Amino acid sequence: MPKEIVAYEEKVHDRLVEVWYRAVVATHTFLTVEDIRFYRGIVQQEALNQAEVWIALDEAGEPAGFIGLDGAKIEMLFVDPDHHGQGIGSGLIRYAESLKGGHLQVDVNEQNEGACAFYKRYGFTVTGRSELDGSGRPFPLLHLELVR
Repeated sequence: MPKEIVAYEEKVHDRLVEVWYRAVVATHTFLTVEDIRFYRGIVQQEALNQAEVWIALDEAGEPAGFIGLDGAKIEMLFVDPDHHGQGIGSGLIRYAESLKGGHLQVDVNEQNEGACAFYKRYGFTVTGRSELDGSGRPFPLLHLELVR
């Protein structure tokens, strides 16, 4: 469970990129080093500045995870591996629900079985599938939706 959830501030940008990187290395085992480098550039240069980002802080006040929203769509949700299984991800989704209502969408890499299971446990259901990810790369996405 996050100690506190706060709005994105530029001063923690590099720390969030590091959280993203650590989470991806731990969970996206289907990506190559080159793939991770490609996506890291997108996160570093664009993604964090194009979404409404909320940060979960740990007991020490450090970023433990973050969620990026575009309206009611979760564009990114990453939790530092040191904080996996502590309710950070669920806390961020609950926070998104409090802001956007109980109808959320998310796309998740089909090959990321842990993330697929996480969202399904939370109550998301599959509404569709795409062969390519948002960058046109061959990493199929499942389109999920939460309706409360």
